[in-house]
Amino acid sequence: MATNAAKRNHLMQTLNGWLEPDRFQDYCPNGLQVEGKSEIRHIVSGVTASQALIDEAIYVGADMILVHHGYFWKGEDQRIQGMKRARIKALMSHDINLVAYHLPLDDHPEYGNNRQLAKILDIRDAAPLDGLVWAGNLAKALSPPAFAAHLQLCLDREPLVVGSGPDTIKRVAWCTGAAQGYITKALEAGVDAFISGEISEPTTHTARECGIHYFAAGHHATERYGVQALGEALAREFGLTHQFIDCDNPV
Repeated sequence: MATNAAKRNHLMQTLNGWLEPDRFQDYCPNGLQVEGKSEIRHIVSGVTASQALIDEAIYVGADMILVHHGYFWKGEDQRIQGMKRARIKALMSHDINLVAYHLPLDDHPEYGNNRQLAKILDIRDAAPLDGLVWAGNLAKALSPPAFAAHLQLCLDREPLVVGSGPDTIKRVAWCTGAAQGYITKALEAGVDAFISGEISEPTTHTARECGIHYFAAGHHATERYGVQALGEALAREFGLTHQFIDCDNPV
């Protein structure tokens, strides 16, 4: 474990400086969601602040949990009872800080989910296309089945494939997570394929009728990488230890 310790408030200033959460109108509060101990030595990162992740963080002696999906979403029941009570009680009983960044982490040009997915998939010239949607080029053109196999190999998850487009795929657009609605932006850009995490019923018809290959590669599977990159960067910055804990989710 790390011998270095950093003040929580200093870490939060750094994270907020990197991610600029005030620029976003999000569905949840970004930053420190549950306050724990004031000194941080060991950071655990994960996609979602589930009970399984909290339990693992307690087991390894984490001082801070850094996630993409935290708590207090708009529209959810505000009462702290049941599952929410159990999670928050576990955090507070062990004095663990919970830090979450949603849209600011999707959007970040270096640590963001979209940037990191491009690295994992070896997509070249990756850059924002429109808002949270990114676009880039494959190293070489692939047939749709070959590209599906590439996704499965890189993400360890078989994608759901729908639609019909060009015989080969070279230019792609993507947005991680529940971004299926952005397929219209991909169509407007004239790319060969669009990748997101989740799919919905209307997305299938859009892909079929508008001539584009669509790959639903998994919400969890496409969003593993941003929070890892952010945790590693924070650990380097302050000389702390960091580990990513992957709690499997088939969605």
